[in-house]
Amino acid sequence: METIRLTTAQALVKFLNAQYVEFDGRKERFVKGVFTIFGHGNVLGLGQALEEDPGELEVYQGRNEQGMGHAAMAFAKQSKRKQIMACTASVGPGSANMVTAAATATANQIPVLYLPGDVFASRQPDPVLQQIEQTHDLSISTNDAFRPVSKYWDRVSRPEQLMQAMLNAMRVLTNPADTGAVTISLPQDVQGEAWDYPQSFFQKRVHRIERRMPSVESVEDAVELIRSKKRPFMILGGGVRYSEAGGAFLRFAEAFRIPFGETQAGKSGVPGSHSLNLGGVGVTGNAAANLLASKADLIIGVGTRFTDFTTGSKGLFQEADVLTINISDFHAGKLDAVKVVADAKAGLEAITSGLGNYLSSYQDEIEGARGEWEAELHRLHQIDPGDSFTPEIAGQLDGELPHYKESLKTNLAQTAVIGAVNRLVDEDAVIVGAAGSLPGDLQRMWVAKEEDTYHMEYGYSCMGYEIAGALGVKLAEPGREVYALAGDGSYLMLHTELITSLQERKKINILLFDNAGFGCINNLQMDNGMGSFATEFRHRNQASGRMDGPVMTIDYAKVAEGYGAKTYSVRTLEELETAIRDAKDQPVSTLIDIKVLPKTMTHGYDSWWNTGVAEVSEKQSIREAYDRNLAKRQTARQY
Repeated sequence: METIRLTTAQALVKFLNAQYVEFDGRKERFVKGVFTIFGHGNVLGLGQALEEDPGELEVYQGRNEQGMGHAAMAFAKQSKRKQIMACTASVGPGSANMVTAAATATANQIPVLYLPGDVFASRQPDPVLQQIEQTHDLSISTNDAFRPVSKYWDRVSRPEQLMQAMLNAMRVLTNPADTGAVTISLPQDVQGEAWDYPQSFFQKRVHRIERRMPSVESVEDAVELIRSKKRPFMILGGGVRYSEAGGAFLRFAEAFRIPFGETQAGKSGVPGSHSLNLGGVGVTGNAAANLLASKADLIIGVGTRFTDFTTGSKGLFQEADVLTINISDFHAGKLDAVKVVADAKAGLEAITSGLGNYLSSYQDEIEGARGEWEAELHRLHQIDPGDSFTPEIAGQLDGELPHYKESLKTNLAQTAVIGAVNRLVDEDAVIVGAAGSLPGDLQRMWVAKEEDTYHMEYGYSCMGYEIAGALGVKLAEPGREVYALAGDGSYLMLHTELITSLQERKKINILLFDNAGFGCINNLQMDNGMGSFATEFRHRNQASGRMDGPVMTIDYAKVAEGYGAKTYSVRTLEELETAIRDAKDQPVSTLIDIKVLPKTMTHGYDSWWNTGVAEVSEKQSIREAYDRNLAKRQTARQY
């Protein structure tokens, strides 16, 4: 057997270079590159291997371990899970910072390879710098925190263990039914230890992602169920995009005249302008999609995990039967559904063949609901907070709005800004979002003009994903303009991969919506009977001791200018249009600091979200909120 003597880290790099993916006959290199932040736990092992011979791997220097993990996830998500990035960090806090990113990847079922440094396998220098010592179990390290958030976890304690660990890593990373974060912990001494690896370990491997075909019996069950229904409603999930099944989805909907709504992951799987596309559905859905979903006698979920935001905490379509088409048996079985376990495209095409001349019984309800929503969308675009203005989220901070107008020196409504942005950006531009009130506004209001232009991380709704995610999208789509839409709360949480974008000359555009607070959660607490508590960005009142002093004003444009970005300060729609048009011509990353008033985002359009309202309180408003929530729980599906 022919062998080659390499360190564990060198063998890992050589192995990653030899991995390829094939999908529908297309082959491409699977691992694009490695995001790194070096420390003593990885610099002399994996760092040495990457310096000496990275092969085809591109090495990127991150600024925050969580941020580079988000960028890696966004790259894989925008690449439809056909190409990935790896991430390496040092032992201890560096690795711990990646745990949130790993959880985000797993929640969204996006493949990312995490390679955290680990404590010495030999234990000779224990406790090494940054090592946690658990007196009941000396084998535990920080990296054990990756176990619950990884789809596969391993620790390479001897050089020869690398082979089995990496083959299993590739198995999970290329499995569309059960992928997510894969963590291979690398003790820092083992990274530099050598072994005689068989040459066969480094041969070119092509991992074929196959379209799983549905069983004959499950297709027959689906056909029988659909034929028994008059008002089916389809839900387009992220699995449609990853399967590249948008065309098959539209052909199915058109053939049988079935309206559909989109999840956050599914949005832009097909154009938003299609006559059967009613837009976002669920808690962050719009009035049209939610109306028809609530009256449907059958919900056909294609490639969706049926999260609580999609189902309205199982209260949106509680009386309808459910049919699922999903490559994951686990997700296909949700809501006690009749399930077709298959690739989205293969499942849709098989059921299409069996349905023949079936046609739904909708008359003009689809056009009517869509027309009413388009009128509402026009209204949202035109909102102008004048003196007699009633905010969309009314009755909460109405008396404080004049103070906000004065402090932020703006009259901009968030909905009007989103409408203008949707009109002004290029049709093939990609928008990126994750948390706060913006995902709700965008799922309801954003009309995707081309496929794969809407990139929302909403499986984990991780604040701070937006800007790092935009960098990952830009690496995957270098020819498109990419816009991160982030609130001031998310921006403050994590924005340092903006610097990486400047370093790499990978231009991204940040649209920062500053309403001086955590506006989404302020809505939630006040809507459920609480006062405004620790969610507005205000100075502490020295007299009362509470955080109810003047609104904080921050010049985010000035901060980003210091990094080297081209920046703009916006307080009118005219300034916004000028900024967006000028930003398109800039060669570097840009930041547009947009001051918007609180409570000017969209409301819930009669949707319900089950949250933990207090059962006991001295406040009548909270007791009433609990009773409302209880009443909704009693009418929702229980499983």
